[in-house]
Amino acid sequence: MLVSDVMIKDNLVLISPMVSVRDALNLMRTTKVKSLIVTKLRPSDAYGLLTYKNILFSIIANDGDVDLLRVYDICSKPALQVSQQLDLKYASQLMVQNSVKRLLVVDNNELQGILTMTDILALFLDTLNESEQ
Repeated sequence: MLVSDVMIKDNLVLISPMVSVRDALNLMRTTKVKSLIVTKLRPSDAYGLLTYKNILFSIIANDGDVDLLRVYDICSKPALQVSQQLDLKYASQLMVQNSVKRLLVVDNNELQGILTMTDILALFLDTLNESEQ
């Protein structure tokens, strides 16, 4: 099975790196997502990822100011990324080896989607249920 078979392609929530962390948190709350994809500033730039973990570390653990810090100050950039043509087992190994729950799916430096641990495990559980029936 390939990454393209499991990745989320629609309803991706993107944010500019120039936005304040407070506005990013509000966007996460209203869209009910646990991460935001940070857009590129120019075509040769890399995508980033802003997660609750980034916010917890930068704002809460280190007393950062939610209004003074921008997304680019605390996001993971470049975000770990894979091709949509990669075998799902290798993407899973990459997640485990790097202790991440999300990978961006990027081909030719253009965003195609996002792959999450939750989606992989849901597929695995569905497969288990089908084999039991």
